[in-house]
Amino acid sequence: VSLLHKRLWDEARTLLRDQLLPVAKRSLGADHDLTLKLNQNLSAALQLSPEHTRDDLLEAQTIMQDVIQRRRRVFGPAHPNTLRAEAAEATLSRMRQVQRRRFT
Repeated sequence: VSLLHKRLWDEARTLLRDQLLPVAKRSLGADHDLTLKLNQNLSAALQLSPEHTRDDLLEAQTIMQDVIQRRRRVFGPAHPNTLRAEAAEATLSRMRQVQRRRFT
């Protein structure tokens, strides 16, 4: 997360995608809270980068939809982390709408 706070988007994306997430999924499982948090961080790195593309936003939204589905199933719809993930996905959805309007 410190890479995200330092706004090192590419480094965070690479570390999460290539190293942390594969190990977390293999050792903890896809539904573990830490694995879900790492996925959310990857989504954030994709969407917050000033150089993000439409594909980055689409990937970030796909990741968040998967995280929300898993959080609802594992932790329930009223769990604080589920609610935070839903709020993050709503923000991402608005970002995609704004970007779509710019390109149409």
